Amino acid sequence: MDVMELKQQVADTGRILLEKELVARTWGNISVRIDEKRFAISPSGLGYENMRADDVPIYDFVAETWEGSRKPSSEKKVHAAAYRTYPDVQFVIHTHQDYATAVGLVGTDDLQMTDEEREILGPVEVAAYGLPGTKKLCANVEAALKKGAKVVLMKHHGAVILGADRDDTIRKAEVLEAVCRRAVRGKLDDGELISATGTIDPKLLNAGTNMDVFATADVLYMAKQGGFKAQLDDMAQMLGGRIRAVKNQNDAILTALNKSDAVLVENVGCVILTEAADDVSALKLLIAKAATAKRYTLACNVNPKLSAFDCKLMRTIYKKKYSKQKEG
Repeated sequence: MDVMELKQQVADTGRILLEKELVARTWGNISVRIDEKRFAISPSGLGYENMRADDVPIYDFVAETWEGSRKPSSEKKVHAAAYRTYPDVQFVIHTHQDYATAVGLVGTDDLQMTDEEREILGPVEVAAYGLPGTKKLCANVEAALKKGAKVVLMKHHGAVILGADRDDTIRKAEVLEAVCRRAVRGKLDDGELISATGTIDPKLLNAGTNMDVFATADVLYMAKQGGFKAQLDDMAQMLGGRIRAVKNQNDAILTALNKSDAVLVENVGCVILTEAADDVSALKLLIAKAATAKRYTLACNVNPKLSAFDCKLMRTIYKKKYSKQKEG
């Protein structure tokens, strides 16, 4: 492929990952190697739905320079570490897939793989935490890669997956999710049926245009627990340090929604009210994932925390920067 075709492949891959629910909004990033020192990478802050080949910058990881109409992803140095570590790697994706993200909070001890899955994935390592886009995160991922892994779970964040080409890399992401899903649901599927037993007042649905109510077993479980603090970077970015739970009372729900875009409601699920329509779908994916991750860490009796300072910092950066870039 020529350079423009490789850039188009990056743009197209973003939409594939969205369809497979391996990423949401602008989270995650994608790159393809061009030569021994350059790769094309998804741009910073642009939604995958709107991405075109012309939007995809080229990063020179030897000179640490880039060219193009848009800035490369803030995680470009994580991708550079992958290409430096493995000369045979031609494609890298960073995903925010639900079950792999949950496992990254706990560790890989519960993972059980078939011989075929182990052949596809190889060793799976967990990288210690670093804030998104920081040298610390890059160093931690690189250390995990150097242990021989081409699949790395980034604690509190997601996964980095390396492959021989796009198809190989996406296949690894899907196999990884299947393996991690078995581990997580194996801890949580204890025979208890959790379903919504209540509904919100229909009048409340007129509180705003972009309003929705949804429920999963894990969301309902965490609503009964009184909400939970953010364990994942994307939740901290989009909601802040905590999602609260309230009783199914209009005043309580509206008061909570005046302070946050989402609130858990006992026996109902999650109520979302946002300014932008596409925020609703993104929050549904994010909150469902965060609830699963939190319930899994409770079942494993671990409590991986994000600091209040880090949550506030990520929320501030998101509001000032990325939320304004997503439309291009």
